[in-house]
Amino acid sequence: MDPSYALWIRVTCEFIGTAILIILGNGTVANVHLKGSKGYRGGWSLIAMGYGFGVMIPAVMFGGISGNHINPAFTLGLAAWGLFPWSNVPYYIAAQMLGAMAGQLAIVVTHKPYYDATTDPDDILATFSTVNAARSRLNGFANELLGSVILFSCALGIVHSPLTTTEPGLAHVVIGFLVWGLVAGLGGPTGPALNPARDLGPRIVHALLPLRHKGGSDWRYSWVPVAAPILGGLLGVGGWKLLLG
Repeated sequence: MDPSYALWIRVTCEFIGTAILIILGNGTVANVHLKGSKGYRGGWSLIAMGYGFGVMIPAVMFGGISGNHINPAFTLGLAAWGLFPWSNVPYYIAAQMLGAMAGQLAIVVTHKPYYDATTDPDDILATFSTVNAARSRLNGFANELLGSVILFSCALGIVHSPLTTTEPGLAHVVIGFLVWGLVAGLGGPTGPALNPARDLGPRIVHALLPLRHKGGSDWRYSWVPVAAPILGGLLGVGGWKLLLG
């Protein structure tokens, strides 16, 4: 983050960056899960790549401006350990949530014919938010927690590595590959979300929109991809700071 930029500029970058994450990430899921799409049934590798680039592109664009948190759990973890001002937290989280919802609305608008052609409510919900494959909140929490700890601790390690401190752009690219690998390696059980805004924002959009065949929004599970990444942010950022910060 560069504090020389006005707060409204940094907050706008968080909004746009989170929207890009959803458009590329959930857009890839829509491409794979919605009938009639040219990528229909394209597989999990395609989805992992979509989320990797969904983080990488805004990181390169905005990492030097807002820090490219695009994730309330990361913002809270940094603030809790004294690495980000608490006064900025509400603005960042609001921008991240609104950006996620705006990105999801863009996907619905551009994919509306394919939503109409898809009759499986699980396929529709998958393009918005996560669900545990075993229908287990405990398993989902464990998976989201592990992935979040790895994401936040490794992201900080990459940014502050002696190999990338003189080339910050390289760090932002590598973080995209980190997310790509995490979604490929830990995506089977939950998705994964690793980000409260990425799951909750689109889930709210799912609940509000009158889509055909959409089914329920699975609110019984919705707390898992919010609480687990937040705890993962506290542990991941704290672990990195205690060891190397």
